Amino acid sequence: MKPIYFKMPKKIILVSLLVVFQMSCNSKEQKDKYNEVIYRAVNNKDTAILAVQISDKRFYGRYERSYYRNGKDSGDVRGDIKGDTLRGDFHYISSGGGWKRVPIALLKEENKLFLGNGVIGTYMNLPCFLPGTLSYKDSEFVFEEVKK
Repeated sequence: MKPIYFKMPKKIILVSLLVVFQMSCNSKEQKDKYNEVIYRAVNNKDTAILAVQISDKRFYGRYERSYYRNGKDSGDVRGDIKGDTLRGDFHYISSGGGWKRVPIALLKEENKLFLGNGVIGTYMNLPCFLPGTLSYKDSEFVFEEVKK
């Protein structure tokens, strides 16, 4: 009986190796090239705070959404920056108590970040916005930078 990796197509093996290589390259990024920025947004009585470390290509940090009289969602954000768009995921503990992971997309315009919304699906067991559904129109939160 042949081992299972002989049954796998060569393309899958190649893609897997490329992903591992890319992850190892990203782990060597210099953290001192990141700038800390804190944003705040208000929607009626709900508020959101986004404290992120931003480089030219990546971002990571903390995100907290407080719902008036209904608790809060608090956790980590991380992702990539392409042009004026920050896309990644939000891994948090919901106000109900369980861990969740959802995609997050932010459009940067004139020192403001507009929170995107769309239909959420999964790809390779990771949450993402389904193609063609992401919109920044009528954003639930419009973040403004908090001056230190």
